Amino acid sequence: MVPKFAQLFVSTLLLLTPLLSIADGRDIGVCYGLNGDNLPSPNEVISLYKRCQIDNIRIYQPYPEVLEALRGSGISVTIGPRNEDIASFATSQDAANDWVNTNIVPYADDIVFRWITIGNEVIPGPLGSNVPAAMNNIRNALDSAGITLAKVTTVLPGTALAASYPPSAGAFGSDVTETMTGIAAILAQEDTPLLINVYPYFAYSSDPSHISAQYAMFTSTAPVVIDGSFQYFNLFDAMVDAFNAALEKINFGNVKVAVAETGWPTVGNEPYTSVANAQTYNRNLLNHVTQNGTPRRPDYIMPTFFFEMFNEDLKGNVVEQNFGFFYPSMQPVYPFW
Repeated sequence: MVPKFAQLFVSTLLLLTPLLSIADGRDIGVCYGLNGDNLPSPNEVISLYKRCQIDNIRIYQPYPEVLEALRGSGISVTIGPRNEDIASFATSQDAANDWVNTNIVPYADDIVFRWITIGNEVIPGPLGSNVPAAMNNIRNALDSAGITLAKVTTVLPGTALAASYPPSAGAFGSDVTETMTGIAAILAQEDTPLLINVYPYFAYSSDPSHISAQYAMFTSTAPVVIDGSFQYFNLFDAMVDAFNAALEKINFGNVKVAVAETGWPTVGNEPYTSVANAQTYNRNLLNHVTQNGTPRRPDYIMPTFFFEMFNEDLKGNVVEQNFGFFYPSMQPVYPFW
């Protein structure tokens, strides 16, 4: 029989393992959305981030109450304007200045702003062509305000790629190539990553006859896709490397990528959604991105934001409502942090 003190030690070690992964200095964050009518107060949320040792947060627009709660927290903040404001930033330096002076400058002494995301999944789309000019004008506004650490970037969905399989075939669509070249030039100049949303769940659940659960959830023990000299054991790496290949094709292979969203829902599309699947994916993802690069970028430990902190009951459908690590009560959906 194992002595009780030994059982306690092992149990404690197992509970601490994810915390040790977070506290080891790797670049992990969690997205914080507010599409719910029963969410805890921002002060309670930021306290929860700190208790969970989550050092990076992504918010989708400058909510003053959230920014106030973040003052002095030490949490690094990624933030963006509303998509509908991007066109005005592209055409007016004054509009960009006003946004920075209203939403960044008043908090800059007490908050570490890391990335300013100009557009959340607006490429491809009618707003997309505004992004390079908007990025430049927001960057000018930040420079004028003396805010030098915050860098501008944008967030792309998988649909920005016209081809993604095999990963080496990754390429931006012809309708967005000019825009992406302009964006990549800014990112290269600033040594700032392109942010991408990566969801193996949606690929797997929409095509389970061709994509296995093992490939989607990091449990494959043999390569599933062999792409020249690159072997892919998981879909996440393949999706990321398709973007790396696309950047190479526009002569910006030096621009890195970071993951702005990734996660797995617990409810709404069984058997693909479940607590067990979400826990498996997220825990394996955490272990993977804190220790490994992708086959195409093996030495680059990629900053990654999990989606998301809470279940949000005002989202469009049940699946979208149930990506959270926590219920609005702040009780965990499953043990993780």
